[in-house]
Amino acid sequence: MKAVIPLDDAAADLATAGGKGASLARLTRAGLPVPGGFHVTTAAYRAFVAGFQDEILRAAAADPGSIPALFAAHEVPGPIAGEILRAYEALGRDVPVAVRSSATAEDLPDMSFAGQQDTYLNIRGDALLDAVRRCWASLWNPRAIAYRDTNGVPHDDVALAVVVQELVDADAAGVMFTADPVTGARDDTVINASWGLGEAVVGGQVTPDTIVVSGGAVTSARLGDKQVMTVRTETGTEERPVPAGLRDAAVLDDAEAVRLAALGARVQDLYGTPMDVEWTRRDGDFAIVQARPITGIRPPLEEWNDSLKGDYLWTGGNLGEAIPDVMTPITWSYVRLFIGEAMSAASIPGFDLVGNIGGRFYMNLSVVHSIAGALGMSGRLSAVEQVFGKLPPGLEVPRVPASRWEIIRRVLPMAVRLQGRVRQNLKGMRAFLDTSRRRCEELRDRVAATTSGAELADLWEREIRPHLVTACRMLEAAGRQGGSTLVYTRDRLYRMMGEADAEAMLTGVNAEGELASMGPVMGLSRLARGEITRDEFARGYGHRGPHEFEVSIPRPGEDPAWIDAQLAGLRDLGADTQALLARQRKAREAAWARFAQRYPGKQARMRARVRRWNAVVRDRESTRSETMRAFWVLRAFTVRAGELTGAGDDVFHLYLEELLDLLRGDRAALERVPSRRATHERYAALPPYPVLIVGHFDPVRWAADPGRRADVYDARGPGTPVSDTVTGFPGAPGVVEGVARVIAGPEDGERLKPGEILVTTLTNVGWTPMFPRAAAVVTDMGAPLSHASIVARELGIPAVVGTGNATMRLRDGDRIRVDGERGTVELLA
Repeated sequence: MKAVIPLDDAAADLATAGGKGASLARLTRAGLPVPGGFHVTTAAYRAFVAGFQDEILRAAAADPGSIPALFAAHEVPGPIAGEILRAYEALGRDVPVAVRSSATAEDLPDMSFAGQQDTYLNIRGDALLDAVRRCWASLWNPRAIAYRDTNGVPHDDVALAVVVQELVDADAAGVMFTADPVTGARDDTVINASWGLGEAVVGGQVTPDTIVVSGGAVTSARLGDKQVMTVRTETGTEERPVPAGLRDAAVLDDAEAVRLAALGARVQDLYGTPMDVEWTRRDGDFAIVQARPITGIRPPLEEWNDSLKGDYLWTGGNLGEAIPDVMTPITWSYVRLFIGEAMSAASIPGFDLVGNIGGRFYMNLSVVHSIAGALGMSGRLSAVEQVFGKLPPGLEVPRVPASRWEIIRRVLPMAVRLQGRVRQNLKGMRAFLDTSRRRCEELRDRVAATTSGAELADLWEREIRPHLVTACRMLEAAGRQGGSTLVYTRDRLYRMMGEADAEAMLTGVNAEGELASMGPVMGLSRLARGEITRDEFARGYGHRGPHEFEVSIPRPGEDPAWIDAQLAGLRDLGADTQALLARQRKAREAAWARFAQRYPGKQARMRARVRRWNAVVRDRESTRSETMRAFWVLRAFTVRAGELTGAGDDVFHLYLEELLDLLRGDRAALERVPSRRATHERYAALPPYPVLIVGHFDPVRWAADPGRRADVYDARGPGTPVSDTVTGFPGAPGVVEGVARVIAGPEDGERLKPGEILVTTLTNVGWTPMFPRAAAVVTDMGAPLSHASIVARELGIPAVVGTGNATMRLRDGDRIRVDGERGTVELLA
């Protein structure tokens, strides 16, 4: 047993020298300026208490105040006392020293235990042994016992080492944080400084100077009212008044502060984490007397903000509705892959079609408008509105910085290749839709059966990624077929029959084969009637939900509680989904009868056009559904990666290439997870951002603005007036009066009672089980060709979508009138 070891001894680890001692040994070995000294090891402590450890534990539970006397009653064993005194004599004759407690549960990354045990300053000669013994006893003071209890540290596991160091007769001292402990800013070093020894600063008896150093310069300095200082005396230390001339004087000049910050940077580099450093100064020379990781500091935050890439118009419409969450990094990787395969036609090489703004999905409408302008198709942008929603009057769309001919040169070759790819994929679409469910179930089984990271990575490359790419390309092909049919059939019927009859005639998509967007609500109805089992529902419809793109969130098919909640909602209905569909079928037949009377001989041709409309809608929704089934495979793949690597849910905060590297054994990217997790949490705590964003957008600053708008943000200035009315697209015809129920998210859906009007920012397929309860639906986001609008029409529920400001203007409990034919919402007195 070694009772004493040198201060820089490599054996001075946590178990031997305690947290403080291990840190000082590391600093000394690294060549940092640390006062000389030695360690009294934990082995010496254990030898000292061996005969009365049980008495200590009993006293700790019943009467901690009796413990100091218990320690004082035992002498330090002779051999141990001899080693301590010889090490002290080696420092010099009658050298004043600091005697500091150093516990084995101290200065840990997540628990500092700072100040829980005692320190004695200006100790000389024979008083050293008593100071060491009192340090040992302080392991059991009431404060330290309570702190260990709070943090779940067993009392019989701890021991105490003691650090004995030469006491620097400091003229100034303080604490330095190598990152701002309040804001978490890693570029700032914060220095507290006062006169005398550092105990007045550490103990809080003085308001010190505060200096901030960043980028090698002092960026701010605030003088403290330094009224007392700790000084050495012949018998120890004492607090004395600071001389009047020094109270308001700066302890450090700028050059000293910068030099001290550089010393702190060396300490941080040594530990690889922000540090809390205690320092002293004597005659202009600095010394480090303690260093520990800063506990509780925020990880550095990343910036996820593609709006900074240029002055573009971004929209959260359409796909932004389908991806309503702040995305985790792995989901953003999968979404980028999805967009690259499913929407290549709407992009200009060299310009981002999609963006991540504060973790949320946005599409770059500047790209779409620039392509339309270059190809002479600006007059057909009404079709874009049908998909992405209306632009406010007067909103000028900024274009990408490229000439017309440059855009044509970049886009045309891609468009030609796309046509061939779409034709080829349409040939295989039926077979894909017939086999996709079985293939996805097989892939999830294959994922579950993998036994190593390398095997799972290989499965991704060989089978999972190719299936995802195929699904995305099928969705692209389905969306490209009959694109004009979707827009112009609807427009023509509007002109011929008016909006109400036109919308009724376009329903019935579900009648000729189940519309995928209706799948969850139809499946729940069948489950409620006992026609299918819960397992059949989960396998058939469990991949669809309000968060179906976000792979960190379980699918409904994995969550029995979600199914129970939706079934409870259905049982509350006076009329079930079948009754709503039957009512809409009667409205559709009546509208067709009026068409036949008004346009004799044209009914057969128009019915053929509408059947084509219905087929295109079904194909789009079916391929979208199967793409979401592929995303369930991606979730299974990601979760399994966390299991096989031991990284757990940290894998959701990796990008795809980092995840694949992890599966192959490279764990370096896991170091970035705390920052990514903190970034995700920061953005997720903010309200949903505006539907439309023009130019550079700061989500945090926007959220803090009490006058923020949820419809549009334009960095160019207030060019778009705030609307005093709530108007939008006619999503589905009909006029309804009722109570507005403003719902923030589908998890709050139980607040919507039968016959109330659902008012929310957006809806997607995951919300459709709520629709049968709603008398009408009003949304900030949306367009006539979004699948949520199609579902509302199929059920005959009046809807006004894409208002931009419904949740700004309407309050929970307001009585409102919804006119789904004119696209208006009126607040009733």
